[in-house]
Amino acid sequence: MLVARHLVKTFPKASSAVINDVSLEIKAGEFISMIGRSGSGKSTLLYLLSTLDRSFQGEVLYDGRNIQEMDVEEVHRLRNEKIGFVFQFHYLLSELSALENVLLPTRKASPGDYLTLARALLKEVGLEGKESRRPAGLSGGEQQRVAVARALIMRPTFLFADEPTGNLDSANGEIVMGLFKKFNKEFGTTIVYVTHDQEFAARASRSIHLIDGKIAT
Repeated sequence: MLVARHLVKTFPKASSAVINDVSLEIKAGEFISMIGRSGSGKSTLLYLLSTLDRSFQGEVLYDGRNIQEMDVEEVHRLRNEKIGFVFQFHYLLSELSALENVLLPTRKASPGDYLTLARALLKEVGLEGKESRRPAGLSGGEQQRVAVARALIMRPTFLFADEPTGNLDSANGEIVMGLFKKFNKEFGTTIVYVTHDQEFAARASRSIHLIDGKIAT
């Protein structure tokens, strides 16, 4: 379980808190969308929950452990073993193939047959036969699907996604959302995603609506 208590996030030049006393619980296996107008704080909250930003007031607890009390190595281990990320931009390394990009998170992992798993994930996201292509040889939608496979290679407990369909056409957006739903249902991956798309937001089992840094009730 992921628990956040009284989160407050401020920026030096902001006139008010970007995240203002937010508390919530996310249970294992949930499929959650995070919605709100631009500037409402939804992406900031996602970064706090996913450990990417630890500069805040309040608590974020993974299975009862406060991430503020973890050292750098513990946080890195938590991210590598339990957390996957998908962003609006795919952030693939241009010099690596699709397969090599998917395998990046496994470099410091315990031994395992990740090569077989990486190939299986690329097949799952519809990229079988394109494993050796570099990002420049893939469409934008295909690159984002490589990013999804990369986020799932460690079989994370939590997958966080910030506008994962924001740069995609409707067809590729449907593919990415379908993949999220599939992995949530089949593997129990807890998924939290930020979106501006009301239709995609409605696919979630629960929506968190932010207004001016607070959860709307």
